Amino acid sequence: MAEEREVPGGLVAGVGNSVSDGAFHAPVVQAGAVSGGVHTYYASPPYFALTPVAEWPRLDTADPITLGVRRTRRLPGESPLPPYVERDCDRELDARVRVAAQEGGLVVVTGAPLSGKTRTAWAALSANLPGTTRVFAPPPGTDLRALPALLRTWSGEDCVLWLDDLEGHLGEHGLTPAVLAGLVLLGVPVVATMEDKAYDARRFGASARSGVLSGAQPVELRPVWSANEIWRLGVQTEEPRLRDALLGHGRRTVPEYLAVAPELVEEWRRARRPDAHPRGHLLVRAAIDFARCGVPAVDIHGGLLLQAQELYPAERAAAEGESIKDGLAWAVGIRHSVADFLGPGRHEGTWAVHGSLVADVEGRGDSPPVPLGMWPLAFRHAPGVWESSQRWEMARRASHALGPRAEGNPEILTMLGPHPHRGRQFRRRGALVPQGGGGGRYRGGGHPGGAAGLARRRGRGSPVPGAGGRSRYRAGAVPAGNGAGRPGGALAGPGGRGRILSRAPSRPSPDP
Repeated sequence: MAEEREVPGGLVAGVGNSVSDGAFHAPVVQAGAVSGGVHTYYASPPYFALTPVAEWPRLDTADPITLGVRRTRRLPGESPLPPYVERDCDRELDARVRVAAQEGGLVVVTGAPLSGKTRTAWAALSANLPGTTRVFAPPPGTDLRALPALLRTWSGEDCVLWLDDLEGHLGEHGLTPAVLAGLVLLGVPVVATMEDKAYDARRFGASARSGVLSGAQPVELRPVWSANEIWRLGVQTEEPRLRDALLGHGRRTVPEYLAVAPELVEEWRRARRPDAHPRGHLLVRAAIDFARCGVPAVDIHGGLLLQAQELYPAERAAAEGESIKDGLAWAVGIRHSVADFLGPGRHEGTWAVHGSLVADVEGRGDSPPVPLGMWPLAFRHAPGVWESSQRWEMARRASHALGPRAEGNPEILTMLGPHPHRGRQFRRRGALVPQGGGGGRYRGGGHPGGAAGLARRRGRGSPVPGAGGRSRYRAGAVPAGNGAGRPGGALAGPGGRGRILSRAPSRPSPDP
């Protein structure tokens, strides 16, 4: 009869006369027949051995990404990581690390997932220990019991034990109270990180694991950045990734934004394959391109995403195998417990696209241009387009993106109107300068080639209500239309299909 044994997770499993995946839990002999020979299996050692101290990397040459710091989005010419932004807890953490470097001891940084624990702890090491310090970063499961004895024979540089995700290094073969006491006698600091839930589960108890943690008060990272931390982030205006995080993190924390960005970008790009999620990829791409036009990334109407698919004929053909419902379900799925490609927008019926996707596409020189037909669609139907600041931003982006291509291209010239490169003349002589009083009649008759004139010729135009006498618009920047693309309007899609997109999920709306 098979005996029972405990397996990870507190479950109980039977153990029979077998070998599975090269492992066994008691001596096992298997033989087809005793006379035919006996086959004996030996298990691999369950713990990793210590590596020689001379092979440990120096702090000034160690790769923080290899040692646990999450990589961020990286474009050609950018450093592996953006500059570190000082956290409010850094002074306390620096003091703890300096004391541990002199006297030994454990310093633990705790926080929520993707709160920046590892980057913060690594910055404390770099700021407070000599660059020549040897860093021992063992993989989980390394037998640490002989570490004090190994270091007693070392007469070279100072050393530090780096344990990212400390919960993987606790237990009878890991960092026990005895091992920690031996390191303290040698003056070797131990710097570690733990998630809040993992710390609480192991700290408050009577086991040997809680004994290690009870001797060190953790340095806690708050999940939401303070106003001072956001201000320090805003000082880093020359670093594109930090600037994008400041402007685009929305309802997410800055570390979450930076950490999930490369994962989202890679998954979205790979989803375009016919056997992946080409429809979801197309919906997200349309949202990205609307944001590139100047539509707020947190205010993209679902009906527009459906209508915009027609602007990508090749991608639309490739997406025929996936329904809009399935594509949207993929796009709104939560990744890493914190992020999605498309989430609920600022207003009812709108969607928000993750800002890191927009930043990545805009930052790459090989990104395809926004489809030409996207610009008038964005001008006419984008929520908030009537607001002066948003109107100017969309006009600026259109002039920057289309102006260099306007020469000899009647379609672009038609959209932009006259003088797309003349700065003040472009504003002063803009085709659409409405008269005061909100009557919507355009002084000078308007330019027949401007975006509004084009829309009127298509039977879609209408005066701008309540424009006011002080408003001056760049040609092509004033939307013409009856507001059908606003939330709840007629752009919900043909045959009712667009209602899938025009109803955002009932999760909390992101901040502007």
